[in-house]
Amino acid sequence: MKGKTPKTFAMLLLASALAITAGCSGSGGGNTASDTPKDTGDTTSPITFTFFGADASPNWNNMKDAVGQEITKKTGVTIEAEYDVNNGGDQKIPLMAASGEYPDIIYPKGNLSKLVDADAMLDLTDLIDKYAPNLKKIYGDQMNRLKYSLEDQSIYTIPTNMGVDNVAFDATGGFEIQQKVLKELGYPEVKTLEDYEKVLKEYYAKHPTIDGQPTIPLTLNADDWKIMITVTNPAFQATGGPDDGEYYINPETYEAVLHYKRPEEKEYFRWLNKMYNEGILDKDTFVQKDDQYKSKIASGRVLGLIDQEWNYGEAENALKSVNNGENTYAHFSVSLNKDIVDHTFQPTGFDGYGIGISKTAKDPVRIIKFMDWLASDEGQVLRNWGIEGQQYKVENGQRIIPEDVQDRKTNDNSAFTKETGVGMYNIFSARYGDGVKDSTGNYYTTNFPEQIQAGYTAAEKETLKAYGITTWKDFYPSEDDLKLKDWGAAYNMPVPSDTDYNVTFQKTQDIIRKRIPEAVLAKPEKFDQVYDDLLAELDKAGAVEMEKQYTVWIKERVSLWTGKDVK
Repeated sequence: MKGKTPKTFAMLLLASALAITAGCSGSGGGNTASDTPKDTGDTTSPITFTFFGADASPNWNNMKDAVGQEITKKTGVTIEAEYDVNNGGDQKIPLMAASGEYPDIIYPKGNLSKLVDADAMLDLTDLIDKYAPNLKKIYGDQMNRLKYSLEDQSIYTIPTNMGVDNVAFDATGGFEIQQKVLKELGYPEVKTLEDYEKVLKEYYAKHPTIDGQPTIPLTLNADDWKIMITVTNPAFQATGGPDDGEYYINPETYEAVLHYKRPEEKEYFRWLNKMYNEGILDKDTFVQKDDQYKSKIASGRVLGLIDQEWNYGEAENALKSVNNGENTYAHFSVSLNKDIVDHTFQPTGFDGYGIGISKTAKDPVRIIKFMDWLASDEGQVLRNWGIEGQQYKVENGQRIIPEDVQDRKTNDNSAFTKETGVGMYNIFSARYGDGVKDSTGNYYTTNFPEQIQAGYTAAEKETLKAYGITTWKDFYPSEDDLKLKDWGAAYNMPVPSDTDYNVTFQKTQDIIRKRIPEAVLAKPEKFDQVYDDLLAELDKAGAVEMEKQYTVWIKERVSLWTGKDVK
């Protein structure tokens, strides 16, 4: 993206301010009012829309579940979905863009710019303004954050992987240890990498095998892009960095650098190197596939993980009904040392990946109306709670999940989700986040403290009680003590694909995914050389210029979202 003159920059900021004032009636680089699709007046006749989602959805049941059938009954809409299993859309979406053939609805995750550059996506601005009062209500004064960029203020997607005004009541990631391990060792303090390592080693020494198979103290999932989730992202978490994808962004200057360049992160990877050389880290970490990783977890012989629940929950669900869930995992905030403040819950404001409508879609007005119905109070309660009388009941004006239903949600979650569809349809439209109440005084979602606590296994409840806390989040610094990030979560930010940025970025990713494993697997005396060579190779591949480009886009996002004149 070329630099802007001060005059041009000021004009863009003025346009942004006017667009905020105008609410949802702004314009962008996409379709204008004159070519906005027309309303057919049809809202309930049967229709099928095709959909591609860049994330896996293992419990998708082709809308044969209870919630899906109710959605079709209310709207006439059936979704014919294809979900990406492993690649996050990285392969499928470029193929779409090259072929010009698109499904009606797309959740592109981090590949939106490829579709925008291919002129594949509708600008939803006028569609929302004319046909989607519930979407406008939910997004409210956050509408400016839906815009694609400072230069192109079209709305190509509506964020759906995060709820508006969301309050996180629990931790579902971090450094995990099995409940049975903690219980046997008397619930030790786990705050530093040294603490975490000590727990795994002590239990492993006592139990070298479990059910006749070798015990695995720690395993990670480095299959394809998931290397970021369990191998590289924890490096910034354990060293006090917030989650901004592959970057660390200076909160004062907005300067972006690849987070691997932070000296403290080198020490995190040195710790992983130590774990490998001492036989604590699974020797298969960098060669096993996703299904092999999950299979090991489901066997109950993996003592520790460094992961996110969504990435291993399918395997953990198999453990929940056995021995009160003693093989399930507690979530700890673990840092390189006690002086580091974990920024896991640093507030970003509303931000997230979203869902959009392709320009080849049949009946875009019907699609936006479908999304709008899902965003209504009725639609949100259905998506989050299920069907009254089946998945919940109302007593004295309060929505309550019956004990037998909660037992299935906790101990047989995969089958429960596949049968009921509860929680499966949030990707298809906007919603309020956890902690927001509707007009009846009930929470929109089932993720509030009392319900979260009710959803823990018996072993989890025992662990929490032993530590004197009520949820795993209590192990972490509160978001109230951390400063709001002006740029949201950088990993959600689309970047232009008409520059050399994406080529350079891919080069750096290839280097990282090759050299980080080499550094972890190196002999201890070789670690420094391997890691220093990694950093030199990144710069040789163009990382410095790439970081400068990214810094410009971060500053532009801050300008768009806050109105600050960021130089």
